[in-house]
Amino acid sequence: MSTPPADLPDALQRLGTRARPTFGLDTFGDLELGPDGRAVHEAEAIRQVVAEGVLADRVGVDYLGLGEHHRDDYAISAPDVVLAAIAGQTSRLRLGTGVTVLSSDDPIRVFQRFSTLAAISGGRAEVQLGRGSFTESFALFGHDLSDYEVLFHEKLDLFAAVQSEQPVTWSGTIRPPLREQVVHPRTEAGLLPAWIAVGGTPQSVVRAAAYGMPLVLAVIGGSPAGFTQLADLYRRALVEYERPELPIGMHSPGHVAATDELAREQMFPHQAAAFTRIGRERGWGPYTREAFEQGAGEQGALFVGSPETVARKIAWAVRTLGLSRFQMKYAVGALPHAQRLESIRLYGTEVIPRVRELLAQERA
Repeated sequence: MSTPPADLPDALQRLGTRARPTFGLDTFGDLELGPDGRAVHEAEAIRQVVAEGVLADRVGVDYLGLGEHHRDDYAISAPDVVLAAIAGQTSRLRLGTGVTVLSSDDPIRVFQRFSTLAAISGGRAEVQLGRGSFTESFALFGHDLSDYEVLFHEKLDLFAAVQSEQPVTWSGTIRPPLREQVVHPRTEAGLLPAWIAVGGTPQSVVRAAAYGMPLVLAVIGGSPAGFTQLADLYRRALVEYERPELPIGMHSPGHVAATDELAREQMFPHQAAAFTRIGRERGWGPYTREAFEQGAGEQGALFVGSPETVARKIAWAVRTLGLSRFQMKYAVGALPHAQRLESIRLYGTEVIPRVRELLAQERA
C-alpha cells in the first residue's frame, strides 16, 4: 500500500471536511408506476434520473450518486454511462456511485471508466466501492459466491494500486500478475477520489483506513447514533496507519415535502412495498407502519419530513458522527418522478442552506 501525502490532496478536500461538509443525493433508478399501474420502462426511468441530476445541479446539491444493480426493480446497471449524460448538462455537481460492486467488476476498467468521466466532467468524478447489498451480479458475470471475500479483498487491492496512477506491479489469485503496467487515461488531478462504502462491519471500516480511502456508512436501519463507534474506529485506524484525516460520509433514505404529514404519506406506501419485497427474498416479515414511524423519528434512519424537520435531523447526524458528507437516497420504490423532483428542489433550495445555517450557529 502506498503512503499518502501528509496534507489532504485537493481532490479529496473537494469531497467535504468536518468544517465544511457537503450534501448529496443517491438513487438506484427506482421504477415509478405509470398510469396503467405498471412500472415504467427502464429506459424511461433512466431518462428520469438524468433530469433529476440536472435539477440537483441547478438547485445547489453538491453530489449525485447512482447505485449499480442488476435486478428488475432498479434501472441503473451502468452508472458511469448515466453520469456521463448528466455531466454534459451540469457544471458543478460531483458525480459518483453508490455503490460500484467491485467484487464482480474489473478494477482496472472501473478506474478507466471513471477517469474518463473525470475528463468529461472537468474533474467532478468519484467512485464509491462496495460489495453491494444484492448478489445478482456474481452469477451474471460468472463469479462464484464462495469467492465473495477474496474477490473483494484482491480487487480492492488492485484498484488501490491503479489509483496511484503510477506503473503497477501486482499479483494475486484472481487474475494474471501485472508488471510495471501504466493504466490510461490518467486524471488531470493525479487522483481519482474513491470511497469505501460499508454496511457496519468493523473489519471493513479498518480496511478503508488501511487503504487511505474515505468512508461511507450506509445507515438504512436503526439510528445514525449507533454508528458512532464505527466512525471513531475509522479515525483511530487512520492514526495508526499514519493517514491524514479523511472524510466520513453517510447514506440514508429520505423524502422532503412541504409538510411532515405530506412527506410521510407520500413516502410510506413506496417504502413499505419496496422493503416488503426485499423482505420476502431474505426471510424478513412485512414492513409495517410502526417500523416506518420509528425510522422517521428524531433519531431514526429515515430523513423524511418538511425542509425544517429534515434539515434539523441532518444537522444532528452531521454533528453526531462528525460527517464530511451526508447523502440522502431520495428515490424510494415507486415514488413518482414528480414527487422526487419536488423533493430534490426542496433539498437543494431549503434543506441544505438551513443545515449549513444550523451548523454555523453551533460553531459560533
